[in-house]
Amino acid sequence: MQPFAPPVIRFDNLTLGYERHPAVHHLSAAIPAGALVAVVGPNGAGKSTLLKGVAGELRPIGGHIHLPDLPRGGIAYMPQRSEMDHSFPVSVFDMVAMGLWRELGPFGGVSRAQRERVGHALEAVGMSGFEARPIGSLSGGQLQRARFARLVLQDAPIILLDEPFAAIDTRTVEDLVHLILHWHVEGRTILTVVHDFEQVRSHFPTCLLLARELVAFGPTAQVMTDVMLARARHLSEAFDENAPECSVEEAA
Repeated sequence: MQPFAPPVIRFDNLTLGYERHPAVHHLSAAIPAGALVAVVGPNGAGKSTLLKGVAGELRPIGGHIHLPDLPRGGIAYMPQRSEMDHSFPVSVFDMVAMGLWRELGPFGGVSRAQRERVGHALEAVGMSGFEARPIGSLSGGQLQRARFARLVLQDAPIILLDEPFAAIDTRTVEDLVHLILHWHVEGRTILTVVHDFEQVRSHFPTCLLLARELVAFGPTAQVMTDVMLARARHLSEAFDENAPECSVEEAA
């Protein structure tokens, strides 16, 4: 992470939720350019909700998400695998080529040069030779590698990963972590929801600990302490599901 880099993502008293019930509330923090951030917290802490807000899939109930001026497709968002329809009849090549959507448009064909880029992306994740395979035939680890290949083609400055290591084999986790670290070296800004605390401590220099509200944000060694984690558990257990609805801010 570059020291003193200007904030690329800023949360200003941000509240996000569903049907006006907050899942993340009153969050204020600034993510520097080029940061590699693990988003951690108990189940139901609002981690996935936060990524959906940054990706533009969820409108804030209150506060704001400030993003820099980005090119079209400047944010690459990979949701949890459980949100995918694995039965959809599409080949690995076609799924990965969707990473070129901002170049192709809805009806554009794939050129020879673009086909070569798809091949290079598959090679980068160890999936060469799988181009014609239907995605429904892939193992969990193979599917996740293909999804990362699609991210390679998107070539976005901001990358959002929601539980990218869930239910996949150790070798695939190691390979995907290596790719994430490579993106970090390139200066991309990466927010990743991670449940394995050892992975967080080993690979992520910065950590954002949520329990529907911000518990701590900063260097991982300072955030991932017994005291902070206990506080997050306490806040999560004390959350009132019957709390009043939040009011939506009117646009200025």
